[in-house]
Amino acid sequence: MTNAITLPSQYDPRQTEAKWQQQWESSGAFHADPQHSGTPYCIVIPPPNVTGSLHMGHAFEHALIDVLVRYHRMRGDNVLWLPGTDHASIAVSAILDQQLQAEGTTRFAIGRDAYLKKAWEWKTTSGNTIVSQLRRLGLSVDWSRERFTMDEGLSRAVLTAFNRLYEAGLIYRGKYLVNWCPASQSAVSDLEVENREVQGHLWHLRYPLSDESGYLEVATTRPETMLGDTAVAVHPDDDRYRHLIGKTLRLPLMNRDIPIIADSLVDPAFGTGCVKVTPAHDPNDFIMGQRHQLPMINLMHKDGTLNENAGEFAGLDRFVARKTVVERLKAEGYLVKVEDYKHTVPYSDRGKVPIEPLLSTQWFVKIRPLADATLHALDQDNSPRFIPERWAKVYRDWLVNLRDWCISRQLWWGHQIPAWYVISETNGEVRDDTPFVVAMDEAEARSKAVAQFGEAIQLQQDEDVLDTWFSSGLWPFSTLGWPEDTPDYRCYYPNATLVTGFDIIFFWVARMTMMGQYFTGAIPFRDVYIHGLVRDENNKKMSKSANNGINPLILIEKYGTDALRYSLVKEVVGAGQDIRLEYNRKTDESATVEAARNFANKLWNASRFVLMNLEGQSPAQLGTPTPAALTQGDRWILSRYHTCIQATTHRIDTYGLGEAAKGLYEFIWGDFCDWYIELVKPRLQGTDPQAKRTAQQVLATVLDGILRLLHPFMPHITEEIWHTLHQVDDSQLLAQQTYPLADPAHINGDLETQFALVLETIRTIRNLRSEAGIKPGLMITALIDASADDAAILTTSAADICHLARLETLTIAPGVQAPAQVFSGVVGSSEILIPLAGVVDLEALVTKLTKDRDRLQREIESLSARLNNPKFLNKAQPEVVTAAQQQLAAAQQQSAILEHRLHALANHEKI
Repeated sequence: MTNAITLPSQYDPRQTEAKWQQQWESSGAFHADPQHSGTPYCIVIPPPNVTGSLHMGHAFEHALIDVLVRYHRMRGDNVLWLPGTDHASIAVSAILDQQLQAEGTTRFAIGRDAYLKKAWEWKTTSGNTIVSQLRRLGLSVDWSRERFTMDEGLSRAVLTAFNRLYEAGLIYRGKYLVNWCPASQSAVSDLEVENREVQGHLWHLRYPLSDESGYLEVATTRPETMLGDTAVAVHPDDDRYRHLIGKTLRLPLMNRDIPIIADSLVDPAFGTGCVKVTPAHDPNDFIMGQRHQLPMINLMHKDGTLNENAGEFAGLDRFVARKTVVERLKAEGYLVKVEDYKHTVPYSDRGKVPIEPLLSTQWFVKIRPLADATLHALDQDNSPRFIPERWAKVYRDWLVNLRDWCISRQLWWGHQIPAWYVISETNGEVRDDTPFVVAMDEAEARSKAVAQFGEAIQLQQDEDVLDTWFSSGLWPFSTLGWPEDTPDYRCYYPNATLVTGFDIIFFWVARMTMMGQYFTGAIPFRDVYIHGLVRDENNKKMSKSANNGINPLILIEKYGTDALRYSLVKEVVGAGQDIRLEYNRKTDESATVEAARNFANKLWNASRFVLMNLEGQSPAQLGTPTPAALTQGDRWILSRYHTCIQATTHRIDTYGLGEAAKGLYEFIWGDFCDWYIELVKPRLQGTDPQAKRTAQQVLATVLDGILRLLHPFMPHITEEIWHTLHQVDDSQLLAQQTYPLADPAHINGDLETQFALVLETIRTIRNLRSEAGIKPGLMITALIDASADDAAILTTSAADICHLARLETLTIAPGVQAPAQVFSGVVGSSEILIPLAGVVDLEALVTKLTKDRDRLQREIESLSARLNNPKFLNKAQPEVVTAAQQQLAAAQQQSAILEHRLHALANHEKI
């Protein structure tokens, strides 16, 4: 007998995972080659912020992507998973500004060059934390292609994109109302605005007519902005005010006359139907201001304090000014009343403060031509294809309603806008009327400027940087070398799939499709797989503000990477659904992840058993079993195995990743570990060499297939077991092997149905033994009253039934006779009978069943009381009520069975 090759008695995820992560990376196992045969399959990583650290959303998203990537690689596709990070302008700037503040200085004091030097130093020392943490997840990315949105290649792509859009008339500079964040002192796009419902006030103010013939009453939620009013508007069809249109009012506190105008934007039902118009501080007012050629008075400094246009209120913070202005209005008799008012206030997603609509000179992308082309691709070609499909409508609605995109940010860290002002034309300063040139670099800018203004020019580059989402919008193709026609770009673009959360369809997905369609003529990915959120143990969304995040690294340390990955994927029920992660914050334990760790241990122990019984032979040495030598159990497990291949392949191909993980769990734990391994033990321990070898061959074949099937989900443990099973060195990797293919010749639905009867019979006999209190090791007799068809099926597997149910004798026949006192159970059309005489103390059994019945009765009374309590029904979550109802129904059913058994025992009947 050859010495067995086996695994350690316990699985150590720390050692195993670190070993294979290092081996995969050092061997270049995931290096992509555009010259490789196979269908290109590319996913670019949704780039995490360089400021970030690994959170559960990253772990979930990247586990999903890695399943797809490893699967397609094993299917023979030419796979590239490209990693990288985003420079996160606002977040990095906030970190650096805090550091400078701690040092007693500011970015303006040290200057741009010193500031950027400090930023790159921070990026080098602290900014790559997220990358090292991503490596802990065992991601099969091509690290040799790692990109950063400010590296040389991507920066060139950004410059090219800006220049081409500008030359096409799709980028312009103009004075428009923007969303201004006083905290970060930068403009933010509409997509970076979070609308929050707040409890505020509605102030009613009296504006007197200039001719002193009366007044108009206006209502506002922002009374401080009245200092910049340049009109009061009414609806043109509002009979209450039609006679006043064209007259003027005296603006309180500021003592200037403003006109009464008519505009259809006014809602006659809001407040009094009279609306103050502040064009420089409200989006609708801005539109009315343009339409009626009203003056636009900016009241605000960039830090949220009032400027000189606010008169005596200059220098006050906007919210202090609100209180002060209201006090003055009240003192001078202009305040009519104050009402409580719930309304929506836009907040900066980055700065977490209320947005200030501010008139500002900024750079914009003319969005409609880009959005319309993308809409055409969606409507005509269903490109991209959204999974789940419902998100396509959300995406479409957003594209329809997009407004021009403000792309300039008043920061220094980022891609500096490639525009140079010819300040020699405006006395050495940048003004709204200063001419400028757009170019790839300063040399080109100088050449362009000299051609227009002569040699004696002075240039100054725009100080602002581009919105981070501008470079992120180019990510699917800039990472592949665009604008150069590189081998990677030719092979891997468009990408195959984008995996991302629903919350950035607007931020990122739409911008990538618009940019990709415009610059490359193709939507940048075929499919968009939208996943849900990982919610906490209370089913709440995780957030920093709620302080309810779950650190994935803690769970990795406790349970292993494979366990965390598998638990997250397995919890997905339907594409795009949120998942809830069980978590005990006191102990940092998760029942969900622990269950996945137990699954890993189950696979490990089953593999140890198989390896110990293969007698040192690899699957290649053992060869393929002869069909004639296969038992019914062998044919059943092979059918179940190939059915599992078929189902898993279909589920992954259709993005049913959670369903694929569950199906593998059921096959591996149930069919293989709990049933087949137990079935083959007599042959492995027996004296028939052919029967033993056939069992070994089937075990090796199915275990090898299991490791391949499960590898995309749990890559580390499967790689370790596969190496031991095949007895190969580290130059060969499971990650590079082929994914199993289903063989229809092995799939036998009728056999699976028949064997399900055998297994259910064994399960029922085991349950009857337990209920009757029969000792587990005691060999007993059983009888089965079966139909002729069922009897034929069960007779074929009688030896398996006796072995797994601990039976000394088994009689299978239609109408079989049995003693009066038997425990009985039903499986399909068969009745199973276990004689109790000589194996059960009937008096002790009555005592046991009585105790069980009384315990169930107490449980029934308790559950019934809860479900009849109106307070419980009104306060409890619906799922809690449903669970209680299900528990009550199960307890009542079990109690009825016990009552029947006690009655039968008392009357010497069949139990």
